[in-house]
Amino acid sequence: MIKDLDDTLKLLLEQSLERIFEGGVSIAFDPPDDSFKKKTGTNGINLFLYDVRENRDLRSNEWQIDRNGNGGATKKRPLVRVDCSYLITAWVDDPTGEHYLLGEVMKVLLRHPVLPDAILQGELKGQEPALPTAVLQPGRLQSLGEFWQALGGKPKAALNYTVTIGVEIGEPIQLGPPVTDKRIPSEPAGGTP
Repeated sequence: MIKDLDDTLKLLLEQSLERIFEGGVSIAFDPPDDSFKKKTGTNGINLFLYDVRENRDLRSNEWQIDRNGNGGATKKRPLVRVDCSYLITAWVDDPTGEHYLLGEVMKVLLRHPVLPDAILQGELKGQEPALPTAVLQPGRLQSLGEFWQALGGKPKAALNYTVTIGVEIGEPIQLGPPVTDKRIPSEPAGGTP
């Protein structure tokens, strides 16, 4: 499921940025350290998934019941809503180019407060409700400085980006046809005569 989200974000950025950058842009999901730049060369974007947690504000305990054409139904648990938070950095030879690329990424992400259905990959296709995003909101990293220090790199400009996906838990339960009438036995009171 998370790989499907990675593939979706990669497709969104590649489609949007190929019009701006002739040679295209490398997109990766590695830790944003100095080895990343060596792998990607110029015009690289890194989406580092640093936090995955349940979105309790969107939690639901109501089962979903889908009726089918033959009178039966399927009962499913509600999707568990999960926030996937990324730290997005741009990797270019000079700071001006880096800021330009990061700005273009920011514009693409701000255009899509919900991920478009046309780019959804794998298990994300057809998810209801749609997949909301949050750009430029406070990140879940407690200290960005400590984060960069732990990676052994120099601090970089970065965007926080969160997508809320639905995770299916459990298998659907097939229910029989609905009860449409009631039968009452017609025995006299006190037993049989």
